[in-house]
Formats: sequence, structure tokens, C-alpha cells
Amino acid sequence: MAELTGSEILARCLKAEGVKDAFFIMGGPMLLAESSMINEGIRMIDVRHEQAAAFSAQAYSRLTQKPAVCMAASGPATINLSTGLANALIDCCPVIGFGGSSPISQFGRQVFQEIDQMAIMRGCVKYADRIHNLKRIPQQINFAFQKAMNGKPGPVYLDWPGDVLYAKIPEEQVDWSYAGRPIVEARPYAEPKAINALVDAINSAKRPIIASGGGVIWSRAWNEMRQFVERSGIPFYTTPQGRGVVPDDHPYSYLTMRSTAFRDADLIIILGTRMNYVIGHAAPPRFGASARIARIEIDPEELGTSARNVDIPIVGDCRSVLEQLIDALPANTADRFAAWRQTLADGEAAKRAGPGGNYPTDGDIHPIRMLEEVRNFMKRDAIIVVDGQETLNYGRQTIPTFEPAHRLNSGPFGTMGVGLPFAVGAKAARPDRQVICCHGDGSFGMNAMELDTAVRHKLPILVVISLNGGWTADPQRNKPGRELGYTRYDKMAEGLGCYGEYVENPEDIRPALERAQKKVDDGMVAVVNVKTDYRARAGTVQFSDYST
Repeated sequence: MAELTGSEILARCLKAEGVKDAFFIMGGPMLLAESSMINEGIRMIDVRHEQAAAFSAQAYSRLTQKPAVCMAASGPATINLSTGLANALIDCCPVIGFGGSSPISQFGRQVFQEIDQMAIMRGCVKYADRIHNLKRIPQQINFAFQKAMNGKPGPVYLDWPGDVLYAKIPEEQVDWSYAGRPIVEARPYAEPKAINALVDAINSAKRPIIASGGGVIWSRAWNEMRQFVERSGIPFYTTPQGRGVVPDDHPYSYLTMRSTAFRDADLIIILGTRMNYVIGHAAPPRFGASARIARIEIDPEELGTSARNVDIPIVGDCRSVLEQLIDALPANTADRFAAWRQTLADGEAAKRAGPGGNYPTDGDIHPIRMLEEVRNFMKRDAIIVVDGQETLNYGRQTIPTFEPAHRLNSGPFGTMGVGLPFAVGAKAARPDRQVICCHGDGSFGMNAMELDTAVRHKLPILVVISLNGGWTADPQRNKPGRELGYTRYDKMAEGLGCYGEYVENPEDIRPALERAQKKVDDGMVAVVNVKTDYRARAGTVQFSDYST
């Protein structure tokens, strides 16, 4: 009778769940599990910091709309996963984190790297569990995948004591009935009276807007959202990571008129996103005080915790609810809002026809110029990763997105250092797509060694760094701890086996990008290090009472 270790059972279960790639750092009690996963044909992408493993898994998950796996050894290694898992929690992303831990038979004896990992992880994930019984490993792993995806997606953590991983059991005693059990895709429809209430509100509105987010991506409702936008004729705006669910250049997209649309709308349809600081809690003064609020949300608890009263609460899956609305709307609905769309279109045209070069041209390269060159250079279906402060804020204004889930940034948690790990995860998930990572120099430094990960695993990405010499813009040079100096990250990249270029003149940016992309097309990782203006400060919405 053949015997299997807990590690081998884990590996077989992940293969049954359809896992093709996982992100990790080797070591400790997880070594045999990692070897077993390789034996099962799973590609193991070893990173340079456990935090990066969780970030890479998050990007991978966003691109595939499926759970993605990261893992670490025990104690501090597992704790290093927590930042990435917490980011996935706030971003509602189904990452499965595995952490090795001290032997359960010796808990409480101060053994090597012993700490209460479950207590640490519970606040960072949607659900946490510990493996005790080898027979139930298939069930607990499948439950983790189910819980990660059911309802509002989120990360799950499983704790793996070393003695459980190395213990053996006859193969016949393992309950394999749960292995690979399909994830239940519950797509609840809304109550008919709620749909009728929203249709009535649309029919009586004069200036409605849609504010959508990641829920559209997780329900794979981008086709339905486009149909709803076109049937209703309602202008739409998305959260930064929700962009691309309908292309940014759609005729009903008026990106430069966001503030005006928010302020003047008399009906705001919140679709698959939270009413948090990203959209100003849908509250005055950013939104009109008299506007009616309709909110479509799969999680009933979210509806009850809105900072502003929701006039039309709708519980349901984005795709299902949009299907109901498309069927319920009169065929001529879009005609009713022609004047509203024209107002936004005229405002957009006036802004775009205004004086060009909306940034100073003296001194160093303005970050917007750098990002405009990226915009004009990138492919339409490129995956864009943006990380940093000025880079992130200017990128929101400058670089469009045309495909769902093809824009990645830190999300509502505001975690810095996600850029390179996100790019690694994105390229692993979608090797057929151009992946461009636009980094600030401060954020780049936090996980810069992931260039090595990309090189070793042959994940050719293009990294463009805004080198403004520090963490944020500082026109007066008076911010403590701001200065980082003008480091030649291109030279560092060359030392890791990448192609590197350094740019100081704006006219040299595009040729450098083209040369770098040619190297990427040949299978190399490329870094273009652009010296930018330390004075350039993005004048975007301030999200808190303080700002760097």
C-alpha cells in the first residue's frame, strides 16, 4: 500500500485545482511541498522576497480571474507574505497563501521560528485555517479555493505545520472526493422590485452616470457592462483598476470631465465597487448632495456600511444584474441622455483643444512627458502596471486602458513596491501580452531585485523608471527622508542580466523605448531609466488630511 506525505497530497490537490504556476521562496517545512509541486508539473516561480510572491500572485489572479497561489517557509518568511495578502484583501483579490509553521506536536515549546501565524494572518485575509489531518487535506484546500472566490473575492491563508507536511498516510485513506471540485460560481440575480426601481430612476433622471470597479472584472461582466452603457446611453467612469472593462476611448467615456460629471449627476449608479475614499464616498462636495444613489453589490454587508445613504440598494452579481437591466430598459433610453452626453463631450473637446504642453518644459523631463511617450508607444492590449506617487497619479491622467484587468496598481490599500512583482505575475499569467511597468524610483527600490526573478524565469517585461531623485516631488527640497539620489538603475539592471538605458533628454525617450522593446521581443528584461523633474507635483484629489 503506497504512502504519501502531506506535502505530496498538497501538490496533487493543487494540480487537481488547476494550478499551473505558484510564487514562492524555498525553505523550511515547505521544501518537500515545493519539490512535490514541481513533480506534478506546476511551474514554481521563486522570487526574491515573500512579499513579492504575494504581489505576483495577486497580479496573476487579476489577469486570470482565478485564485493564484503563493507560499513561504515558517515564521518571518510567512509573516513577509502578510503585506501582500493584506493588499489582496483590501483589493478583493483571491490569493491563496500557504505558510509553513513549526511542528504542531511542539507548539508552545519555543521551537525554531515558532509564532502564532494564525493570529497574525487572520486580520490580513478573508479566511484562515490550519492543516491538522492528512485525510482532510483535499477538502481544506478545495474549501480555500471556494472561499477565495465565493461572494466578494478575497485572500485565504492555510497554515502548514512541518510535522503534518512530512507525516505519511496510506494513499487509500485520503479523502480525494474534494480534490478539484469545481468552484461554485454563484451569480445571484437581483429582486425584480429593485430592478424596477432602478429602471424607474433611470427613466426619470436627466444626468445619470455609472461608477464601476473591480466587481465587473471578477464577474467577467465586461461585455454586459458595454451593452448596458450603450443601451442606456449613460456616461461611465471607473476606479483606476477597473479601467478597461469598457475601453477608455468608448464614445460614452469622457475622462477629463470626471469632476464635472460627479458634481452634476442626478443619479449615480455604483456598479461593483465600494463607496470608499477612491470615489469620495459618493458624498458632497465631490458628488451632488441631491443626487440619488443606486448601488449594485454582491455583498449585502457592503450595502449596509455605505458612508452615504443608498436610495436603491441592489444585491446581486454584476453580470446577472446587468443582464436584467439590459432586458428591462426601453429601447430608446440612450436618446434621452443625448444632451447630457453632449455637455460632457463639449467640455472634453474644450479641454483637449486647450493649450498644449500642460507641463513646464524647462529643466528636467516632466513625468507626464515620460508617460505620454509610454502611452504613444504601447500596444492597445498592453498590460500597464503603475507604481509610485507622482508616477501613479500622473499615470492615472495620462495612460489609457482598453482591455479588462489590464491595468494594475496598488489599489485602495495604497501599498508601494507592487510594480515589479505585479509585472512578473502579469507576464507569467499572460505571456502573449506586452507588459510595461511604470515605476517611481522610490517604489522601484522596494522590490527592485524582482528584476532578477524576471530574468531567471524568462519573463520579458519593460520597466520604465521615473528618476526624480527621491520618494515624491519636493520643489522646496524640505521633506525629511525624501532624497534618494539619481541612481543609475539601468546599470544595476545590466548587472542582473537586463538591457538598460539612461535618458536625460525628452526627445530620447521614444527611441530608448523602441530599442528596449526590441530586446524584450527577443526575450530580455529591459529597464529605461528616465531622469525626471523633482519639482513635478501631481495635483490630483487628496485622499486624506495629510499628503507627502
